[in-house]
Amino acid sequence: MHLIAVDDPDDPRLDDYRSLTDVALRRAQETERGLYMAESPKVIERALAAGHSPRSVLVQQKWVDQVRAMVPEGTTVFVVPDAVSEALTGFAVHRGALAAMHRPELPSVAELVSELPARSRVAVLEGLTDHANVGALFRSAAALGIGAVLVSPACADPLYRRSVRVSMGTVFQVPWTRIADWSFGIAELKDAGYLVAGMTLGDGAVPLDELVAEDPARLALMFGNEGDGLTAATDAMLERRVIIPMMGGVDSLNVAAASAVAFYATR
Repeated sequence: MHLIAVDDPDDPRLDDYRSLTDVALRRAQETERGLYMAESPKVIERALAAGHSPRSVLVQQKWVDQVRAMVPEGTTVFVVPDAVSEALTGFAVHRGALAAMHRPELPSVAELVSELPARSRVAVLEGLTDHANVGALFRSAAALGIGAVLVSPACADPLYRRSVRVSMGTVFQVPWTRIADWSFGIAELKDAGYLVAGMTLGDGAVPLDELVAEDPARLALMFGNEGDGLTAATDAMLERRVIIPMMGGVDSLNVAAASAVAFYATR
């Protein structure tokens, strides 16, 4: 690998890593450059194992040997003092390493589900805005056998640094894609034999146990925005409306918790 020592946070060679706490700026930069950030040696290792390739790596001196052992030959590695790393990115880099990774090309919905077995479950996320919830949902999906995750155009980015970290790197393990045309993508799921069931407090919702008893071979579980739930347009596309029965005067769970319950029940 090419080790390059840099002690100036304003060095233009480090622009991929600049002001990463500014979400709007980061989204614009990453979209333009086709990048995402993998933070910590463990997450970088999982990204590499998934076949993703690094554009460069930013590392603090004490983590150089660990990074050296995992990155492909020829990778540019910028070695910086701790203070430079924090001044550049806007936060204390977790375990001293951050990689600017090339974003993989996402498959279509039809391509993604064609790779799944005849009996499978997928999760569909509409408009989730909290990156931590997206990351936690991916972690549950990986742990509980969900075959793929599909996200709406407005859903938070699964490859955002916080999503990746909360997921413990499972965003590289569970196949996923973004549905560019929402209604067409849901239609593709139905055409592929998936029963589309939405987790909702809406009219006609049946207890989760009833869906479990039905036991469809192919099931798509849909989860809506943290505040408003599924939109009316999406609700109109559902084939089942499902609720997790509550006690203690609680009407709903956080979407990450609700997804884990639904994944486990329908596994």
